[in-house]
Amino acid sequence: MLDFIILIDWEILSINSCSLVFTILLDYISLIFIGCVLLISSIVVIYRNSYISGDLYKKRFLLLVILFVISIVLIIIRPNLISILLGWDGLGLVSYCLVIYFQNFKSYRAGILTILTNRIGDVAILISISWAINLGRWNFIYYIYWDNWIIFLLFILVLAGFTKRAQIPFSSWLPAAIAAPTPVSALVHSSTLVTAGVYLLIRFNNLFINIDCSFFVYIGILTIFISGLGANFEFDLKKIIALSTLSQLGLIIRVLFLGFYNVAFFHLLTHAFFKALLFLCAGLIIHCIRNRQDIRHIGGIVNKLPFTSSCFCISSISLCGIPFLSGFYSKDLILEIYSIEGIRIYIYLIYFISVGLTASYSIRLVYYCLRGYNNLYACNNYYEDFNINYPIILLTFISIVLGSIFIWGFFSTPYLVVLPLHLKIIPLLFVFVGGWVGYELSQLIFLENFIINFNYINSILGGMWFIPKFSTYIIYGPILYTSNKYYEIIDIGWGEYIISNSIIIIFSYFSKLNQIIQNNNIKLFLLSFFFIFIFIIIYLYSLN
Repeated sequence: MLDFIILIDWEILSINSCSLVFTILLDYISLIFIGCVLLISSIVVIYRNSYISGDLYKKRFLLLVILFVISIVLIIIRPNLISILLGWDGLGLVSYCLVIYFQNFKSYRAGILTILTNRIGDVAILISISWAINLGRWNFIYYIYWDNWIIFLLFILVLAGFTKRAQIPFSSWLPAAIAAPTPVSALVHSSTLVTAGVYLLIRFNNLFINIDCSFFVYIGILTIFISGLGANFEFDLKKIIALSTLSQLGLIIRVLFLGFYNVAFFHLLTHAFFKALLFLCAGLIIHCIRNRQDIRHIGGIVNKLPFTSSCFCISSISLCGIPFLSGFYSKDLILEIYSIEGIRIYIYLIYFISVGLTASYSIRLVYYCLRGYNNLYACNNYYEDFNINYPIILLTFISIVLGSIFIWGFFSTPYLVVLPLHLKIIPLLFVFVGGWVGYELSQLIFLENFIINFNYINSILGGMWFIPKFSTYIIYGPILYTSNKYYEIIDIGWGEYIISNSIIIIFSYFSKLNQIIQNNNIKLFLLSFFFIFIFIIIYLYSLN
């Protein structure tokens, strides 16, 4: 309410004009975000007690989650680029350990894709640290002037943020990271890994107003559209939710680069809670149907898990932006801001179509999971444990009331967007039309299967326009082929002939010379002893 900021400085090291200072930044953004992160993390820890109760490595899982939280807290409270690098690297390393937690080939592939993509952002942070020496300080809150150094630093940090936020062309790792346990996915997709890049750019918001960010805005729009379209052609339950996270991140980036950083932060917080709720409900459903994630194998959950199904529906319609849940307050505000920005009509239409796609895959997901028969698997172990339902109850309550609480208490002055009636109705119209389309697609199973049977349509639309292939096969395929040719030509070719054989030839000459010298070895040893003895006598005589 008072917009009060506390800075705690401790100077550790000073190199010429650049000093390394341990700084803690406490303001309303950092404290609210830390509160949300710790609340979601504690809920996930409570949830995991029952979810992986039979796991032999529960303590290792708990330690990794704690390290995960410590890393994101380092990023939140520190305005120093070096300390941000510690948290940034910590998020990447711990996320790799969590993605490969189940230790199978799918987890290993997803883990290596995750950590290598995030390493691009780590390298960008390292470059920004070295570049900040030109500015005389590593505390970015002091960057208030404008020059070419700042422009380059901003673009490097945008690159770092794009890798953590999985924006195009770095989108392939986020759907692959669902190989981690479901509690980890709830933590990753809500308040830790994917939000680190957004939070970093929110801290730099006062510098982005001086440059044209339209290119980044278009990337956000493309990310929303591609991820929403891909989720409508996907059958993996957790991957659909991961693609919805990608869509919401594009939405946040879109409004952030338009200059409304507080609205982006508002949606980041509301999204964190209902996305964590969505993952926890999905984890319980997957747990009950013998760890299967294909939505075509799920059905009749509403009869077996009524409470979990209710929470699952609440989180899904909050994701769609149905009034008056928490997602509505932030999402509708963002849509109205787009309407008054005067953007191009085709960008405007693509964005609202993407909002309709969000409602479409949400309703499709709910219909597949909750409809009234058990599909292929009739004998499943359905149960609702209180230790699992307790965190779900808390998150459901927060997902309902958080938006209305924040819309009154978060902004110093409330946003009032005055629009004509048709522009006010357009967001709700697209949401309801998208939901109707998703329902119809789920009802017309034969039509959907007929469309999916066209492999090229499914590979283009459901495969996010070949972005996973660009990130994996196209990169390592030519490199492996080239390295194999280098191995054949250099390592076992000319290199073997010139280096290895020449060493053998040289040593053979030395061995022949040694044989010639040692043919009459007794005479040589006596002569060498005689000369050494004379040298010692001369040396002792010279000392006297």
